[in-house]
Amino acid sequence: MDIIKSDTNINFLRFSNIALVISALVLIAGIVSLSTKGLNFGLDFTGGTLIELHYPEPPEMNDVRQTLQEEGFEEFVVQTFGTASDIVVRIPAADDGESSADISTRVLEALSAQAPELEMRRVEFVGPQIGQELAEQGGLALLYVLIGVLLYISFRFQWRFAVGAVGALVHDVLLVVGVLSVFQVSFDLTVVAAILAVIGYSLNDTIVVYDRLRENFQTKRKGTPEELTNLSINQMLGRTLMTSLTTLLVLIALFYFGGEIIHAFAFTLIVGVIIGTYSSVYVAGSLAVKLGVSKMDLMPVQKEGADQPDQEILPERFRNREA
Repeated sequence: MDIIKSDTNINFLRFSNIALVISALVLIAGIVSLSTKGLNFGLDFTGGTLIELHYPEPPEMNDVRQTLQEEGFEEFVVQTFGTASDIVVRIPAADDGESSADISTRVLEALSAQAPELEMRRVEFVGPQIGQELAEQGGLALLYVLIGVLLYISFRFQWRFAVGAVGALVHDVLLVVGVLSVFQVSFDLTVVAAILAVIGYSLNDTIVVYDRLRENFQTKRKGTPEELTNLSINQMLGRTLMTSLTTLLVLIALFYFGGEIIHAFAFTLIVGVIIGTYSSVYVAGSLAVKLGVSKMDLMPVQKEGADQPDQEILPERFRNREA
């Protein structure tokens, strides 16, 4: 079954300037949000206490939160962990220097009043210094990935493609981080892993389009770069949409049924897949064209005196109509 017909002829680059304006506006909104609200760093980065509790029966999460509020805790997070009877309480580091042992004791005493058989499974403490180191290492990981991508595509393709691919990746990362800031999604190590996965997903989609574009540049003697780029995107559109839709179905299932503890991870991937698919179509190809990529950059070098092979002609629907 073909979701996208083989004769699809959508002029994507016709809307490239509009798409770039939309991307710029969303980027500006994300930057404003980052500068005003910032990221909602989780316990992995800010430091604090993590307490895992086991109830004999699934508790009411609102009752648990209300009890902790009455005990004087602020900015805590309560999540189910594995089963409905297991919960995790994340409490930021106290300003008054209260130890994690004292915090866990207060939590257990407060919640045991409602559930006497409550069992504490584990207590972990993450210091602010460790959280700062994790934030720095996570940022360096993203930077190293982008540098590696730039070097890889520079060797595999032409430099204009490399700049276009890295530009699309930077665009995707900034948009995803901006969305996380706008919605104040908890930013922890699982979100960093999700952003790295988004980079790989977006890069794979971009390389598939660039491979087809390079092939069309080498085999089709007629057609402008804009026409060949549109042709390449249309040829890969069915594959791109099928991959994106199947991935989104899995991520949506994870978001709704995977438990609150992976909501931020699934949400980041959902946003990343949507933005990555959009950038592969509207950003990566249009950037390469705007940078001046041409057929001469990718034509195979013919040996002097060698027979010239017959070249495939650009399909009629992608040719410029001559007056």
